[in-house]
Amino acid sequence: MKIQSLSIVVPGKRCINDCLSCVSKMRDDSGLYKNQLEDNLAFYDLYLNDYLKRLEFCRDNGCNTIVLTGNIEPQQNKRFLADLGIMMRIMERPFRNVEMQTTGVLIDEAMFRFLRNHVGVNTISLSLFSLDNTENQKCRNSRFEVDIEAFCILVKKYDFNLRLCLNLTKYFSIRDFDLLFEESKKLGANQVTLRRLFSSNDDSPQSKWVMENSIDANRYQELHKYVEKFSILRYIEYGFPAHSIKGLSVVIDGDCMAKDIQDNDVFKYLILRPNGKLYGSWDDPASLIF
Repeated sequence: MKIQSLSIVVPGKRCINDCLSCVSKMRDDSGLYKNQLEDNLAFYDLYLNDYLKRLEFCRDNGCNTIVLTGNIEPQQNKRFLADLGIMMRIMERPFRNVEMQTTGVLIDEAMFRFLRNHVGVNTISLSLFSLDNTENQKCRNSRFEVDIEAFCILVKKYDFNLRLCLNLTKYFSIRDFDLLFEESKKLGANQVTLRRLFSSNDDSPQSKWVMENSIDANRYQELHKYVEKFSILRYIEYGFPAHSIKGLSVVIDGDCMAKDIQDNDVFKYLILRPNGKLYGSWDDPASLIF
């Protein structure tokens, strides 16, 4: 079994964002994955052991990267992050590469210190719908502002690796590609992921928004051709090449839900849910590993 990364779902009841393209809102999985670490305190030790067992399973299968993500912003649940930091100290072979996916909302210097020193986060993956603050906030549908430039300055102040995860909305249709990567470099980025927005092709408001607000199809193909002109640094296990562009490692992710992988022994990621169980797919509970 090859596992590129382990996605850890940070538990929480409601996200402080209401992103118009939110994948988790395209499906109703309420009640499927009980939070056993926080809601079942009478058996905390039992479920802590279960959780550690799944972490160790992924490490035993060669996975050395965890990604903190979920239906909320990870920083909303500091208690869980604190527990995870302790788990890393308990593990005989802890994960060396810890990433956090975030829109940057409500992260201050104290939180950056906590993430770096206690949780062991190495890489901040900043999810953006536009490099313009106003356009980006509009897509997040949130009253909480994020000053992209100021946020990136703090990321680099605390010496994190910075990945810009650019969700390819219509705002990128009109961008000059050379300028896009020059601006990413100025923000201090080390890596850029160009992510095509996912739609479940149903009647959900989120799917409709994605179909109406994604990057123009022709422009997406032009972006592909632009990136492919540059040298390949390496191939990620699930097949996407990383290109070297203006000192950045750039990956185009056209399959964020990992639907195109054919090898049953290769996983772009496994998912560790709050119930302490491992899954191979975001949208199908039948994908339980154990």
